[in-house]
Amino acid sequence: MKSALTAINAELDAIRAAGTWREERVITTPQYSRIDTTARPGVVNFCANNYLGLSTHPELIAAAKQSYDRWGFGLASVRFGGLFETLLGEEDAVVSDELNHASIIDGVRLCKAKRYRYKNNDMADLRAQLAAAREAGAKKIVIATDGVFSMDGYIANLPGICDLADEFDALVMVDDSHAVGFMGAHGRGTPEYHNVMDRVDILTGTFGKALGGASGGYTAARRPIVELLRQRSRPYLFSNTVSPAICAATIRTIELLEQSTALRDKVHENARYFRAEMEKLGFDLLPGEHPIVPVMLYDPKIAHEFARRMLEMGVYVVAFCYPVVPKGKDRIRTQISAGHTKEDIDLAVRAFAQVKKDMAL
Repeated sequence: MKSALTAINAELDAIRAAGTWREERVITTPQYSRIDTTARPGVVNFCANNYLGLSTHPELIAAAKQSYDRWGFGLASVRFGGLFETLLGEEDAVVSDELNHASIIDGVRLCKAKRYRYKNNDMADLRAQLAAAREAGAKKIVIATDGVFSMDGYIANLPGICDLADEFDALVMVDDSHAVGFMGAHGRGTPEYHNVMDRVDILTGTFGKALGGASGGYTAARRPIVELLRQRSRPYLFSNTVSPAICAATIRTIELLEQSTALRDKVHENARYFRAEMEKLGFDLLPGEHPIVPVMLYDPKIAHEFARRMLEMGVYVVAFCYPVVPKGKDRIRTQISAGHTKEDIDLAVRAFAQVKKDMAL
């Protein structure tokens, strides 16, 4: 065996020994609130980004089918946004929250700007990093943050960020992938939730979560930024377009959400109910009001065993351990959907209670 393969096998053995090995489960049905898996059929799905339950909505499916008749299977063209490399050069700076999603981190690494990192939602540290960037002579500064931090469900302090951006003449970039469609009074995301819609300069997000659960994404920004991206963004110029079916279904999703806040209201109602019932059972939940409800277990082996037993009891959840979360912060990350019924949630709560008792936790 080549030495590189020997080293890779040793690394895999170490992952197994640490208890952080992830077994992938195969889902054999569409993404409903109850799904079939190869391990067990008819389980309640508490591990999906399908926040509004729209992934199997008949009107979205119809819009996708109609798009094939009008636009064909693909557009055989290039259209996708790339941000940091286009906007920022060696003389610029990007200031990023330490808990930002890996996609933001990787995007920042691709640009030549000087990088600064501030503690999660810590405005004093953000101020210090902005001051350091200005003192170093940065011309353009972008503050980059998730609207919602996906492992914890914490919501970014956008008012504080925008205030500091004004003070230090910086742009604000928010990735709202875990918020668009259901956060804010009308589901317009964390800028609406915080009443700073006119103060955020760049919004990025995905169509692969609340907006139907497909794939693809977007960059929405002030007009000069969008125009520059169209002219200079390498991913925009050299990668393939989002398919017509995804565009058509996403547009229909937006139309449905503009007509009613019922789904947005339901997902939050469900999340409040689930959180309250779990707290009665003594589970350690990270505080918040987002439909991401992390159940903290603090040990990788316990988290994986807990998830395995939950599936046996008819509830699909996944353990999140290092390196996805910091060591010692192992958890079951539950995600509540508008598609869940009260019966679904009650079943899940009973399963959590039973597994907790069986494992003497």
